Amino acid sequence: MSNQEVIEDFLVDCRTQGMQESTIDIYRLKMTIIDRFYDKNLKELDNGDLKELLNYLQDERGIGNTTIAHYFKILSSFFNYLEYKELVDRNILPNFRRRYLKQRMKNQDTNVDSKRQIISVEQMRNLVNSIIDPRDRAIMVLLAKTGVRVSELGRIEMGDIDFHKRTITLKKNGKRSNLKVLFDVETENVLRRWINARNTMNYDGNALFISYDMGERKPLSICGIRDAVTKYARRLGIHKDRGRLEERFTPHCARHWFTTFLRKSGMPREYIKYLRGDSLNETMDIYNHIDFEELKESYDRCIPKLLV
Repeated sequence: MSNQEVIEDFLVDCRTQGMQESTIDIYRLKMTIIDRFYDKNLKELDNGDLKELLNYLQDERGIGNTTIAHYFKILSSFFNYLEYKELVDRNILPNFRRRYLKQRMKNQDTNVDSKRQIISVEQMRNLVNSIIDPRDRAIMVLLAKTGVRVSELGRIEMGDIDFHKRTITLKKNGKRSNLKVLFDVETENVLRRWINARNTMNYDGNALFISYDMGERKPLSICGIRDAVTKYARRLGIHKDRGRLEERFTPHCARHWFTTFLRKSGMPREYIKYLRGDSLNETMDIYNHIDFEELKESYDRCIPKLLV
């Protein structure tokens, strides 16, 4: 069996265990990156190979310790599967993770996100207006105007959108405390345009964003969302696939852009935390005292205008 076939069997096993589809999408993306890095059968990996991957993720891709640890956690799950299927004698990842990742996590760089590229309002405006495709423009505007994570965006369904109140109710997840996000008139316009196009397609599911695969219309994967963002960012010269962290523009960069420019526009800190859905215990009492109408007024006043 090829690496990709074994990876797909592994993902089927993850689904059988009850793993969420959004998590499986992340596993597929990162296992595909790992597979492309190696020119060998993944079952034959040794400690030297793992060190090469560690150096690649750290030095060439500029990835922070938390994300590196997640790559190796997924690879360890993959080797657990191989061991269970008796395709390898043992999982080599636990010893490697203890030796090379444990200390990293103790001393993890809490400022790693500060290294991410934060483009200007003008650059974001150019990016959004360079996108003609109604689906991809809606994706980019939603990311920029709501600050949602890519996994949250991928799980939005039609019934989650309230155009009257201009809110979206996100699906529950372990990272977010507040599930309701706001959008403005610009976002409403691009959403309606995409929904009109979506309604002409042969798809009877509930997902807001769907793939363009003519063979089978299905919810757009996390990989698909990421590709939809980086494709246009690459054209404008603000994304390099193999560049340093500050030279790449991914969906997560839009979340930092959202935070940065709300803060620069003078939005109160507790409002920003609420809209980001930060899961911090000390913010809960603050959240309980937020007036939603005042929040909406502040949002409409502070969120940058992008469409021309």
